[in-house]
Amino acid sequence: MQPAKFKPYTRQTIRQASQWDLIPQELQEAVQVVSHVLPFRTNEYVLDQLIDWNNIPDDPIYRLVFPHRDMLPAQEYAQLRDLVLADTRDEAAIAQLVHGIRMRMNPHPAGQMTHNVPRVNDAPLKGLQHKYKETVLFFPSAGQTCHAYCTFCFRWPQFVGMDDMKFDAKETTQLVSYLRAHPDVTDVLITGGDPMIMNTRSLAEFIEPLLAPDLAHIQNIRIGTKSVAYWPQRYVSDRDADDLLRLFEKVVASGKNMAIMGHYNHAVELRQDVAQQAVKRIVGTGATLRMQGPLIRHINEDPRSWAELWTTGVRLGAIPYYMFVERDTGPREYFQLPLARAHEIFRQAYQMVSGLSRTVRGPSMSAFPGKVVIDGVATIGGEKVFALQFLQARNPDWVRKPFYAKFDPNATWMDDLVPAFGKERFFFEEDEPMPRKVIPLAAVRGNSHDCAVQSNAA
Repeated sequence: MQPAKFKPYTRQTIRQASQWDLIPQELQEAVQVVSHVLPFRTNEYVLDQLIDWNNIPDDPIYRLVFPHRDMLPAQEYAQLRDLVLADTRDEAAIAQLVHGIRMRMNPHPAGQMTHNVPRVNDAPLKGLQHKYKETVLFFPSAGQTCHAYCTFCFRWPQFVGMDDMKFDAKETTQLVSYLRAHPDVTDVLITGGDPMIMNTRSLAEFIEPLLAPDLAHIQNIRIGTKSVAYWPQRYVSDRDADDLLRLFEKVVASGKNMAIMGHYNHAVELRQDVAQQAVKRIVGTGATLRMQGPLIRHINEDPRSWAELWTTGVRLGAIPYYMFVERDTGPREYFQLPLARAHEIFRQAYQMVSGLSRTVRGPSMSAFPGKVVIDGVATIGGEKVFALQFLQARNPDWVRKPFYAKFDPNATWMDDLVPAFGKERFFFEEDEPMPRKVIPLAAVRGNSHDCAVQSNAA
């Protein structure tokens, strides 16, 4: 039997998919219209194996990858539809409207552009983010696409031609120099897009420099990827799948942890034999596979799906890691859930699993100051409150410091919350602004002089 070949579909080619005729005309229209604003890409495996075509549009994976008209306000949708479907298209008018819609969608939440990017001689280091002291994010340019796009993706600007908002680096020279100057960094997260879209040879060119003896302080090399769900053949039957596993083994043999940060959104993504085989092959190299994903309205509100996902993952050797709250970007109104509801779904799912699955943390908001987890809802001194804490923070002193917000049944994000007990500010809002830190950076290859790094992340 021939190995499956990856076959993607976009707005321009989706009509070639055999399933296109199964989609009602009004849903086809929505795909063609909304995909001018948000990225659309799927593949044959997702269409053939993950979507129940007898249950569209309510099938969770269909909603996960196909755009819907309700992702735009009715007036915006109607205006864009009239332009897109006009007999004579005004491309300039379409581009202008699309740009305006995208800019109101908060394209880079949580300070990604303004506060997370390190600077050399006051110029940004392209393709890097450094928000938390221990962890640097690296965006290789060859990994800035995906096997399929999630409609909720908070990194959607990477995929829609907004080049001034795109993170990408063509090689690792500046990354390695930056890491040499930051001995307190222990983790490098290679992210995207999806680095697993690259072939093994290209991926190795980014990973192997991190194994150098003078980077012994780098203990964990992470790869953020949705391929485990959208194209598990990457680890099983792709032409260089075995080479990829040997690369993982090389990292492990060097004494570092190779951590695959697997993005899963629904239990169906791990029901397929090939997906389970991928997990076993990954962990068989000595690498770790951690499972994470956001809680999303229309897609994974059933606690039983989360419990099945975590339980299956643990049985195969994966580690449940995070349930996130959907970020405040893109079509957030379509996907967001009240925080109280998110906590209840997490609590119900948590009750269904054994202690081995209770490594999972959530629901967690990756907000501007850090990762804020909702620990519970309580009544203290007669006031109903959310109990909160930082799992990670821009200021390490904030981590695991409990704080409280007034209970608000309609709040969907950190910015909706106000302090409890009559306080005007949360404790982290009372701190002095974090100073910009200037650190000498070893000369970048090809330069004879040293330069300085300014980092907003202490």
